[in-house]
Amino acid sequence: MKTAERYSGILEWFKTNMPLPETELVYSDPFQLIVAVILSAQCTDKRVNMITPALFARYPDAFSMAKATQEDIFGLIKSCSYPNNKAKHLLGMAEMIVNRFNGKVPSTHEELTMLPGVGRKTANVIASVVWNSPVIAVDTHVFRVARRLGLTPGARNPLEVELRLTREIPEELRPKAHHWLLLHGRYTCTARKPGCQECGLKQWCAWYASQTGK
Repeated sequence: MKTAERYSGILEWFKTNMPLPETELVYSDPFQLIVAVILSAQCTDKRVNMITPALFARYPDAFSMAKATQEDIFGLIKSCSYPNNKAKHLLGMAEMIVNRFNGKVPSTHEELTMLPGVGRKTANVIASVVWNSPVIAVDTHVFRVARRLGLTPGARNPLEVELRLTREIPEELRPKAHHWLLLHGRYTCTARKPGCQECGLKQWCAWYASQTGK
């Protein structure tokens, strides 16, 4: 199967079967989203959504969080993975937003990645979810699913996967594509035991074809 045919079939399936994909993180504004995304690194969205209500009640914006101590933040997020590092990043991020960006989450990729705890993936999540920017964030789910489906042959790391997906997926679909691949990886194409039998994409999937000879 040619790569173009694979992309066409998979994107059409997602448009029909998952027309309005959304992040499962609960937030009310860009600042709360960036906090939630930082917390979600190597942690489930379900766990993050259990942590953030108390965190946002205490620190609803960058101004209030910037006045906190790292220990205060740690106490509210200690049930997530790597709470020490994340508390440090959250405090530094809030302080920079206040001191450098007048309390508003910046909108450019370059500015977002200046913030402590915000790497390329996190910046792409914020840009695509908040501003509908034509970028694709590659997390572990997106990386795995894109490679299994055969969308990114030869890609060896998240950046190479991102660049290939960006090249092949139309701009208007890129913000959705991140969530399509992520949610598919979270609930169907799981790491240890992919649900191939109930998967609507198996007719285009390179991994399924290699396993079954179909």
